[in-house]
Amino acid sequence: MMIRIAEIEIDPASLEEYKAILKEEAAASIKLERGVISIFPMYSDENPTSVRILEVYADRAAYEQHLKTTHFQRYKTGTASMVKSLKLVDMTAIDPGTMPLLFKKLKE
Repeated sequence: MMIRIAEIEIDPASLEEYKAILKEEAAASIKLERGVISIFPMYSDENPTSVRILEVYADRAAYEQHLKTTHFQRYKTGTASMVKSLKLVDMTAIDPGTMPLLFKKLKE
C-alpha cells in the first residue's frame, strides 16, 4: 500500500473553482481506478485555503497509473495557477490491517 498526504495552499481568489475541480477529480479516481483506495480531500476549518488530501493507493504501480489518467491530468493542469504551494508527504501505516475495517464500518 502507498499512503501520502498532499498539503496544498490555494490562492483565496480561486478557492471555490479549485474545490469544484478537485471534487470532480477525486470522485473520478475512486470510481474509475481500482488501485485508488482513497482520494479524500479536506480543508482546515480555520483556514479554508489550506487543503489536505489523504491519498491511499493499492501500491506504487497504482499511483503511477493514476498520474497518467485523463482526470488527474485535467486536475493538475486546470489548477496549476491556483496552487500557491504543494508538499507531498509519504506516510507509513502503523496498523495497515485496520484499513479494511474502516471501510467495512462505513457500510454499516
